[in-house]
Amino acid sequence: MPMSDVSTGSHILVFPYPAQGHMLSLLDLTHQLAIRNLTITILVTPKNLPTLSPILAAHPTTVTSLLLPLPPHPDIPSGIENVKDLPIGAFKAMMVALGDLYNPLLDWFRNHPNPPVAIISDFFLGWTNRLAGELGIRRYTFSPSGALALSVIFSLWRDQPRRIDQENENEAIKFPNIPNSPEYPWWQLSPIYRSYVEGDPASEFIKDGFLADIASWGVVINSFTELERVHVDRLKEELGHDRVFAVGPLLPPGDRTSGRGGSSSDYVLSWLDTCTDQTVVYVCFGSQLVLTNDQMEVVALGLEKSRVKFVWSVKEPTVGHEASDYGRVPAGFEDRVAGRGLVIRGWAPQVAILSHYSVGVFLTHCGWNSIIEAVAAEVLMLTWPMSADQFSNATLLHELKVGIKASEGEGTVPDSDELAELFRKSVSEEARLERERAKKFGKAAKEAVGEKGSSVCELDRLTANFSH
Repeated sequence: MPMSDVSTGSHILVFPYPAQGHMLSLLDLTHQLAIRNLTITILVTPKNLPTLSPILAAHPTTVTSLLLPLPPHPDIPSGIENVKDLPIGAFKAMMVALGDLYNPLLDWFRNHPNPPVAIISDFFLGWTNRLAGELGIRRYTFSPSGALALSVIFSLWRDQPRRIDQENENEAIKFPNIPNSPEYPWWQLSPIYRSYVEGDPASEFIKDGFLADIASWGVVINSFTELERVHVDRLKEELGHDRVFAVGPLLPPGDRTSGRGGSSSDYVLSWLDTCTDQTVVYVCFGSQLVLTNDQMEVVALGLEKSRVKFVWSVKEPTVGHEASDYGRVPAGFEDRVAGRGLVIRGWAPQVAILSHYSVGVFLTHCGWNSIIEAVAAEVLMLTWPMSADQFSNATLLHELKVGIKASEGEGTVPDSDELAELFRKSVSEEARLERERAKKFGKAAKEAVGEKGSSVCELDRLTANFSH
């Protein structure tokens, strides 16, 4: 991403939350700040140090790591605070545990010969705003979610809506102050917020953290103005200041077809080279979610019946999953679709796959990183949001007409015939409007990170903020 002539040399602390969907985009932001001549210290727990290798190698003189041990917590088994496989259900426990780094971090600041003038930390680390206040410096909230999703999150913790009927999981919760007045059934709201309402004692600390996010000096979002202008403007209005920086899409630096991916990268890309433009459907449900065997069966049947070409990235069961109940590719499926589809097990080179000319459609769980990568690649999305901010993200895709609903909910098993028809339709002329819209926003994404683009200007504005 180019930049204008902004040079401050200021020292800042970057503090990511250690889950893949949160960490990688903040590291991509860190790269953009590093090329703008900032001095940066990245705080991680020792298990996550390997994730920093690329950025430390790219910026050996200006980016350094600060290792602080993860404080113990009864709900976090020792040794698994790893960026790729944060255990299911451990997100809240990790938020609480990391809060115990307050005093060690305070000591580090007070003993540093050139302490940072600002903190950029993930929105799950709201307590760092109080730390910044004690140190007399500014804290910026980093949102790994988009502006619409962030508005919903802020509204939940600020307004604290409740159900009238405590038994009704489908009761609609309305957000009249957000553009287009979205509403969601209770079960689709943030599970962290719902457990707070249900009286989880740890959630009081988490509530204070989100309220501190709202009170922070600034907010940095992995989105771009042309994608979410109305929601970025609304956030500025709600927060009462213009220090909301839409700096995306944040993508890996360098050649977009290299970088993050597993050993399957070359094989997959070579196979895609044999396919026609925009005829391939890519299927992936992110780094955390593992489909149940019933859902696996339906997705496999849908792909098989549709006759479309496809690449399916399958996440295999990890901590917290019964291997016999999750992630099983149906017997014989791969033989039956040989030549027409690929199944990748484990880590897929998603940015490279989405960027390939032959990929035109993406069945996604609507995690924000996946969305921003697909938008940048001009790819139409089929939406199957599962949890957390994914329902708000799907709302945005439907509003912009760059997404078509496939299903919703992590317990839902859609109809395989309907899924097959959707796959078939999505690569045909019947989805021409949505495909053209996807191209339009993809071009806007490229312009945003091009010379004098909106996100480049926002990054320069953010960098200038650190010297004031």
